Amino acid sequence: MTDPPVPGPVREAAHRAVLGHFASGVAVVTADGPDGPVGLTCQSFVSLSLEPPLISFAPARTSRTWPLVRASGVFCVNVLAEEQQSLADAFARWGGDKFRGVAWSPGPDGAPLLEGACAWISCALVHEYDGGDHTIAVGRVTALRAEPSRDPLIFHRGRYRALAVPSPLAG
Repeated sequence: MTDPPVPGPVREAAHRAVLGHFASGVAVVTADGPDGPVGLTCQSFVSLSLEPPLISFAPARTSRTWPLVRASGVFCVNVLAEEQQSLADAFARWGGDKFRGVAWSPGPDGAPLLEGACAWISCALVHEYDGGDHTIAVGRVTALRAEPSRDPLIFHRGRYRALAVPSPLAG
């Protein structure tokens, strides 16, 4: 019989390694900024409430884009499709024109809808909470749409993944 783990400080590397076993989707949160469209990559997107319809995501406190999204008051969560890894990488970087060469159109609230995303959720920012080195943002859903023929981009154990193709032998 092994001894139970001893409580103590959790190291960042261990935290990242263990929690990396939880697979998540990948989204790009976009807004209409003062000088044009802005966006950031996010894995922390979740559905929060059905009544009222609320979502949440958590941008890093170090994000240079989050203050621009916050200031607009409205944003769009673009759930990336499995073939959109390059968009996830581009919107995760600091600086530069992240929208260069990206096909998009204005959504119902003006925030960019990225072409090819498997879903988009247009929101109004309603709350912000302290989340340690992140901000927990809560949005009220104002419009949404999905493209059922597209599969989502998945992030698991530090890398992108695709949904597994079902085996023809599976029942």
